[in-house]
Amino acid sequence: MNPPDRAHWFPSKRYGWGWGPPIVWQGWVVVAIFFILLVGGAFLLMPSGGAPVFVAYSMVLSVALVLVCWITGEPPRWRWGGK
Repeated sequence: MNPPDRAHWFPSKRYGWGWGPPIVWQGWVVVAIFFILLVGGAFLLMPSGGAPVFVAYSMVLSVALVLVCWITGEPPRWRWGGK
């Protein structure tokens, strides 16, 4: 008896490489936290540290989001449409 497949939070895109919008609530929570941290960082870091600090902060957040998508999403590969 095989164990059931784990549910993916982020499906693969139909065309290209990467992931589409989340399909479960956990994925939506991750995306919401990402945007809250991004907007909060804009208000907190831009006045004090300027654009370079905010760009570095945004890059760290983006890498964290990609890692979450990589771990919880469908395996990424180039897709040309269809199944």
